[in-house]
Amino acid sequence: MTDSKYFETRFAYDAARDGVWKVISSYLSGEIKGTDAVLDLGAGYCSFINNIKAGKKYAADTYPDFKKNAAADVETYVCDSSDLGALPAGALDAVFSSNMLEHLPLEKILSTVREARRLLKSGGKLILLLPNFRYSYRTYYDDYTHVTPLTDAGVCDLLKSEGFEIKKSLPKFLPFSFKSRFPKAPFLVWLYLRLPFKPFAGQMLIVAEKP
Repeated sequence: MTDSKYFETRFAYDAARDGVWKVISSYLSGEIKGTDAVLDLGAGYCSFINNIKAGKKYAADTYPDFKKNAAADVETYVCDSSDLGALPAGALDAVFSSNMLEHLPLEKILSTVREARRLLKSGGKLILLLPNFRYSYRTYYDDYTHVTPLTDAGVCDLLKSEGFEIKKSLPKFLPFSFKSRFPKAPFLVWLYLRLPFKPFAGQMLIVAEKP
């Protein structure tokens, strides 16, 4: 997303977001080792990559000003999600993307997934956090930049068709938006992630592995 107006309206900076992402990143540390090379694709405010513990950290986004959000230990790239030619094949242990694929048309989603697969080592993980249309259809297009409706079943099938193995699929992971009444106190976020049921959940978490 290269339109600065989007960052001023729908995706405006929220100081509470960093606290939420500290908890989410800690939760996801079970998928990422402290020595791993990790890319945050569509990094935006760099909330994930700044908080995750990893050996090498990379962040990519099409919005040029995103680089100012990156911590000193994060290497940044302003580029298309389907073309990270600056990184060699098999360079990464994990590619993470939050709330990006739904902003792309299907062909761009496919080329982005293929690029992620190219970048991953054998055994590397593609970790996707994104709205699940199955549970968020009423408000999905409140974000005027959403293009493609995606569900947990659809994303898993797409990833399998591109040679990935599904390791985890959580259809209900987080509420649809930070604009919702989602509790932002770190302890409440920690508790929410561990509930056996997820009230108001509209986002899914998919973890896939490159064989």
